[in-house]
Amino acid sequence: MEKDIDIKEVQKDLSDYLTKKYGRKIQFAGFGPIPEPGGEKVEEGEKEKPADLTAIHFDMKPEELKAYLDEYLVKQDDAKEVLATKICTHFNRIKMFEMSRKPKQLESVGEIKNNIIMVGPTGVGKTFLVKLIARKIGVPFVKGDATKFSETGYVGGDVEDLVRDLVYEAKGNIELAQYGIIYLDEVDKIAASPNLVGPDVSRSGVQRALLKPMEETEVELKVPHDPVSQMEALMEFQKTGKREKKKINTKHILFIMSGAFNGLDEIVKKRLNRQGIGFGAEIRSKDEKTEYLKKVKAEDLIEYGFESEFIGRLPVVTVFEHLEVEDLYKILRNPKSPIVTGKKRDFKAYGIHLQFEDDALRRIAENALQERTGARGLVSAAERVLLKFEHTLPSTNIHHLVATRAMVDDPAGELKKILDHPDDPGQKEDFHRLLAEEEKNLEESLRQKAAEWQERFGIHFSDQRIQLITRRSVETQTDVDGFVEEIQAIQQTAREFAEEFSRRNDLGMSFTEEAIDRLVEKVWKEGLDPADYLGRSFQNYEHGLKLIREKTGRREVLISAEGMENPEQFLNGMIQEIYR
Repeated sequence: MEKDIDIKEVQKDLSDYLTKKYGRKIQFAGFGPIPEPGGEKVEEGEKEKPADLTAIHFDMKPEELKAYLDEYLVKQDDAKEVLATKICTHFNRIKMFEMSRKPKQLESVGEIKNNIIMVGPTGVGKTFLVKLIARKIGVPFVKGDATKFSETGYVGGDVEDLVRDLVYEAKGNIELAQYGIIYLDEVDKIAASPNLVGPDVSRSGVQRALLKPMEETEVELKVPHDPVSQMEALMEFQKTGKREKKKINTKHILFIMSGAFNGLDEIVKKRLNRQGIGFGAEIRSKDEKTEYLKKVKAEDLIEYGFESEFIGRLPVVTVFEHLEVEDLYKILRNPKSPIVTGKKRDFKAYGIHLQFEDDALRRIAENALQERTGARGLVSAAERVLLKFEHTLPSTNIHHLVATRAMVDDPAGELKKILDHPDDPGQKEDFHRLLAEEEKNLEESLRQKAAEWQERFGIHFSDQRIQLITRRSVETQTDVDGFVEEIQAIQQTAREFAEEFSRRNDLGMSFTEEAIDRLVEKVWKEGLDPADYLGRSFQNYEHGLKLIREKTGRREVLISAEGMENPEQFLNGMIQEIYR
């Protein structure tokens, strides 16, 4: 049974806390007379409040989600397929019962969630993959490190803090947070040591602390041992005379665990040999460890040091593969690679435009493999090449830079050549050639997705619009998906403006596709608010179009690109035409 809060005791605890932290000059004061808690009303909150979950893409199919992941992550086809399938199933199952408001008795008792274990070395894209999925689906995402959490009451983080963090990531929307994803890294580090004597607080203790949140429990949002939470509760009680218990239910929160699981392959190998399968003799692949891990079972994870109850709440296991040179090269070649786009942005901050030769990317990939940290090694390898250029070139008049294989092999020597010949026409020619190739490749990929986007966003993708998105993406080194959504929003603003104008003036106004493109260009180039621009630009049209209607009986007007560029001139032209 939960113990009632003693307000005086809380006040004393807070006073002691503040004195200890800041000295006796800081006293607990300013709250005034505090009413006794005896007759306060305890509210559990609105339990039947419907969730506003319109941002969550509950209707995605596994193939759609995997196709999205393929755009960002190379290799790992099995892992992407497993995650796309089980996560889509998880959310579509929620849709079936929660969103449709079907009777609760139709739900199965003791139903197990699709919680997932991801096994794989560092730098292969595990965290990146989960972040992409959370962003695509539209749910809050929290990442924690298993080694930093312990059982409640011990020093270290409380595992329930992960659940509370989802509410913060959901900007206070508790309903949305209850559909979030919690990602716990280095979970292999909480496997119990077989030779440990006594309570294993930092290992099996964490496993036990995770059992209820991984299945279903209610977590208090106000932490009993947190002075800040208690102070907020105290002020709320003083203001309203009642305590509101805010809780978050973990029933639909998806837990995804990951780790390198060093030594797990040996456990699998022993089991296979004991069973007389002879699997070990059959393996001749380059990465035998991965092949063994793909055969992992619950009994192997239990032998590794996990409790059976813990593994029982993680029914899905997927294995990530090591990355080779070719994989690292493909990561750099990917138009959505955060490594290449990140370096281009770094230089652009100084007004320097950067392009990479293909041979330079392959050489960087070869160097990154030596780091033995997967894709993370690409960042270090790229920094070693470009750091001297990033340090020196901002102080020069050089505004174009091409990263070549020679630059990767000898950064200092190539920097000296560039400084000695800053106006080398060959550098500029190479830069513009590479820029044209980048735009061409991006345009082609946009054309391939045009039909899908047209169906999804309800907007037409003409050649002009594709070129507009391409230029914007290359200029800002930003993913094109965001720009497509911006165009959709701007077009919707223009449509609403035209509908309101038409209703107010008993006259049909509409914009051509080219006019929308011109509006988009203005918004992007000049940083305008589209609604504000339309309101200012067409404020004189009510009188002008009324005159045209009276003279000609015309009740429809179509605004062209020229009309969007110079509305006054366009209106004057129409008026002059009727007087000719």
